[in-house]
Amino acid sequence: MKPVSKPVSTTLLLSIDLFGTFVFALQGASTAVQHELDLLGIMVLAFATALGGGIVRDVLIGAIPPNSIKDWRYPATAFFAAAVVFLGHAYVSQIPYWPLIALDAAGLGLFAIAGAAKALDFGINPFLAILLGGVTGVGGGTIRDILLAQVPNVLRADIYAAAALLGATILVLGIQLKLRPALASTLGIFTCFTLRMVAVHQHWNLPKVLNR
Repeated sequence: MKPVSKPVSTTLLLSIDLFGTFVFALQGASTAVQHELDLLGIMVLAFATALGGGIVRDVLIGAIPPNSIKDWRYPATAFFAAAVVFLGHAYVSQIPYWPLIALDAAGLGLFAIAGAAKALDFGINPFLAILLGGVTGVGGGTIRDILLAQVPNVLRADIYAAAALLGATILVLGIQLKLRPALASTLGIFTCFTLRMVAVHQHWNLPKVLNR
């Protein structure tokens, strides 16, 4: 399928995507270091965390081959982040908890908005574009946790996927209301970031079925 419209500029979308790639790759590489993986493992987890969700999104909307494979800047950004963590792991490991949570929340917001925006560019229904924004935001982390043989964090973390979906919803509504793409993107990222940070601080969770 070819793009049928451009509600969000290509330059803006690329900038958001690459920054989100770097942030999530840092997170994936840091997780690999915590699990004592070797250099190859660090690179694999950085790539999977940063680009897994985008690859799934691109396959679903028919953007073949996915940008993460077609455009060298995406894997280069992910591997650069992996190198930063590998060479500076002594410093990275000393980063306090809250800055790491903030980076994660920022990456989540960036990817959710980039995913929804690209889906809209390809003429996907707005509701499905929101869902694809969520997939983009949480897909890489899910793949990372599966590679580490863990229950995906997105299924049990404080308001994680819900924050991505809300941010994507704000973007899509903004575009539908004819807001400037940069403004709609900023509002979506800010909303996702804020909800995620507040949820972690307040220990908010979605309802669960309690086994008694």
